Amino acid sequence: MYQTIIIKNKLLSIKREDLLHPYISGNKFRKLKYNIEEVKRLNKNTLLTFGGAYSNHILAVAAVGKEYGFKTIGIIRGEELVNNIENNPTLSKAKEFGMEFDFISRDNYRNKNDENFIATLKLKFGDFYLLPEGGTNLLAIKGCEEIVTSEDDAFDYICCAVGTGGTISGVINCSKHCQKVLGFPALKGDFLQEDIRKFANKENWELINDYHFGGYAKTTNELIDFMNEFYTQYQIPLDPIYTGKMVFGVFDLIKKNYFPENAKILILHTGGLQGINGMNLVLKNNNLTQIKYNAY
Repeated sequence: MYQTIIIKNKLLSIKREDLLHPYISGNKFRKLKYNIEEVKRLNKNTLLTFGGAYSNHILAVAAVGKEYGFKTIGIIRGEELVNNIENNPTLSKAKEFGMEFDFISRDNYRNKNDENFIATLKLKFGDFYLLPEGGTNLLAIKGCEEIVTSEDDAFDYICCAVGTGGTISGVINCSKHCQKVLGFPALKGDFLQEDIRKFANKENWELINDYHFGGYAKTTNELIDFMNEFYTQYQIPLDPIYTGKMVFGVFDLIKKNYFPENAKILILHTGGLQGINGMNLVLKNNNLTQIKYNAY
């Protein structure tokens, strides 16, 4: 589904990937699609993955477990919520879907890619199919290569929020050489270039690093006000971690005349709306402006 808006004579079409599934939405649906097929092919029945306490990926994997009958295990960064899951919207819903948690220290969490650490997890939990943090692997890239289709050939620019770099890599691979893919990182720093080059097979892309709002999971009143106004005007919900920052960035670039006259711009809505509820708790506790709509 597409929703079209016009800003300063620029045609913007928003591809609503967030509507693919209530909980396995957007890029998570794409990343998990072929991994699910691989789990079935290998005849495994347990998924194990990593994430923070508000992770879209954690909730999506838990939802996959419920929908397809897999056991799911989430290795969660930090131990502060061990006895307080019910006050975390993401983890409480993942638990409702049947996910088992293992809360580990942040120092230990840094070993998530270490073979010896993975071996200790296998001793603890038995055989499992390993999904990396954020879900990015070769099968995830394959799924993300289906986001942009021949229906999108007419667009000059394709705009995508960036976390680990997996989604934009797939988008780059399925884009046309004549198109420009713009990535809007949610994380502070310019370290994603090499990660994307590991998977991307074209050079028609650029990262716009000016709209992270302080870094991952950081936000400001300016961003929240923009999201609320955007929803009021267009009835399209954005999340504060990824898509809100991207759309803010696109609008700001239009104001700064970044795009040529009559440019056709495609914005990919990659989901992540479940993060709204958790962010609103943080905003409320800090007496800051809250998002005026719910995740679901």
